[in-house]
Amino acid sequence: MKMARLAVKPQSFIAKPSPGPRRLLLAIALSFALGTNASARVGSGLDDCASLASSPYETGFENTGVILREMNVRAAIKACRIAVEENPLSMQAHAWLGRALWNDQQSFEAAPHLQMAALKDNLLAMTILGEMLIDGDGVESDPQRGAEMLRVAAEAGFAPAQNSYGLALDFGDGVDQDYVEASRWYRRAALSGFPRAMTNIGLMYEDGLGVDQDYVAAFAWFERAVENNDPSGQVNLGRMYDQGLAGEINYRRAAELYELAAEQGNLYGLNNLGLMYELGRGVKQDMEKAVGLYMQAADQGLPLARYNLALSYINGTGIEKNVARAIELYREAASEGHSLSQYNLGLLYIEGIEVKQDYEEGYRWTLMAARQGYAAAQNNVGYLLENGFGVEKDLDRAIEWFGLAAEQGNELAIEALQRLSSAKGASGKIK
Repeated sequence: MKMARLAVKPQSFIAKPSPGPRRLLLAIALSFALGTNASARVGSGLDDCASLASSPYETGFENTGVILREMNVRAAIKACRIAVEENPLSMQAHAWLGRALWNDQQSFEAAPHLQMAALKDNLLAMTILGEMLIDGDGVESDPQRGAEMLRVAAEAGFAPAQNSYGLALDFGDGVDQDYVEASRWYRRAALSGFPRAMTNIGLMYEDGLGVDQDYVAAFAWFERAVENNDPSGQVNLGRMYDQGLAGEINYRRAAELYELAAEQGNLYGLNNLGLMYELGRGVKQDMEKAVGLYMQAADQGLPLARYNLALSYINGTGIEKNVARAIELYREAASEGHSLSQYNLGLLYIEGIEVKQDYEEGYRWTLMAARQGYAAAQNNVGYLLENGFGVEKDLDRAIEWFGLAAEQGNELAIEALQRLSSAKGASGKIK
């Protein structure tokens, strides 16, 4: 009777980014435009607000607008408060103030300004407010209303809303999940020059969701996103070079792209660049630098980076060995649903590594990973059920979990099923 061992391979970003927090998706993309209803001419009372909070997507402000990550939020909020006081009926002023407040994570204060502007069909306000309604960010959660608001703004031709409505369709937020429609809206936004949509349609081609799977098309869209400085595009194009998904493997180019994303603060860029330094792929191997990059991403909450940093502490690579700290990191990542962290944490408790042996706790974390489809965890759940470790003995359920793991090719589970089948055949029952 065998269990799978600790998962020890450092992980890079290989999956499609989730829709939330949507603030992150929007904040690291290029800034929003105000839409066709906003005039490019502003009065003197709006000049300061415009210079600090206007968008490079807004008609007339292409060369002067400020992207969100470069906004001086304090100065923008101050200037736009004055603009609103001087121009209380200006929906542009309210939208800009709402945008600045939202960018400063003051969603509750942003909401009234965005709601006022959205009622007057301001497309920027409708887009941000739609996202807030889906996430319950600063307003009561209402995904259906949020998705409808995004749809209206998208159909009005507003590229950021087209991308956001695509996300809603992609992940079924407030609307029925529809990959074909999601792809259509991503494409419309991408053709309008919205960089994040270029990445998103590329991901649809890579995964074959709503479109025929086509790595060459995915590569081309990621390249366009990179040309427009989208950090998610940089990460995903780097990953294609890293894994050779559209040609020969090119670790050096992958590392360059990860670094570009990392320089923009992209957490997956930081994590993946750390992995390149740990493995010496495309860069000179540097364990300490790898740990530093993992730390940057982990400190900002990326479960994947916490997992990789925990492995560094477990193995003492690039940093002094500290199993207790590794367990803390595993727990943090596992609590956010990271399956490999759940699996490793469970195994530490099962085997009593640097913690008091606790089969019940081990079973609890292992089951979480197994329910996410991780084959090694499914095998271990079967092992625990077979032996009654941390859970009531249940051979039927054990066989079910071994079966799920075996379907994924897990050799230990295949052996367990063969053993249990032989035992049952010999006696007519399993004891």
